Amino acid sequence: MSENVAFAPTLSDAIWKNEGSNRLLRGVVLAVIGSALLALSAKVQVPFYPVPQTMQTLVVLMIGMAFGSRLGLATVALYLAEGAAGLPIFAGTPEKGIGLAYMMGPTGGYLLGFVLAAAVVGWLAERGWDRGIVTTAAAMAIGNVVIYLPGIAWLSAAVGFDKAVLFGMQPFLLGDAAKLVLAALAMPMAWKILRRG
Repeated sequence: MSENVAFAPTLSDAIWKNEGSNRLLRGVVLAVIGSALLALSAKVQVPFYPVPQTMQTLVVLMIGMAFGSRLGLATVALYLAEGAAGLPIFAGTPEKGIGLAYMMGPTGGYLLGFVLAAAVVGWLAERGWDRGIVTTAAAMAIGNVVIYLPGIAWLSAAVGFDKAVLFGMQPFLLGDAAKLVLAALAMPMAWKILRRG
């Protein structure tokens, strides 16, 4: 016996209807825009304590939340494909290398986590978790965990678990908390604005 699960529309569905002949065009346009935003967010360094932060994890999770699981995953996968093809779109590129060599480096697990997190957060958004401050914050926290798990596991293979946590997670926790608060305020506010309009 199958259950009928009612999916909540995502923010992108509410702004640009996902139906009929424009479905493919809509997906392509949003994925290209999303991958460009990811590339930009990887290059912008925000001064923060204890280390400067990029806005990349925020953009990954917001893409998942705004686009939903499938389009969010596809958008982040497109970004990774662009990077694998040699475009200098990752944080620290081209100085730290480009293409597959960069992706197989110490941050490779986090890149995998980006794809998984966009899908997970998108799945939660499709169930209405992007409508309230508490549920948006919870979805963002879950998304951050999904990014850190493969990231730390991958980095641990090179430097050991303790150093992976010390250098690959701890310096970023405060920044991730600030991004979580920002998203928890922004997504419900975007829905309120849409409902008024």
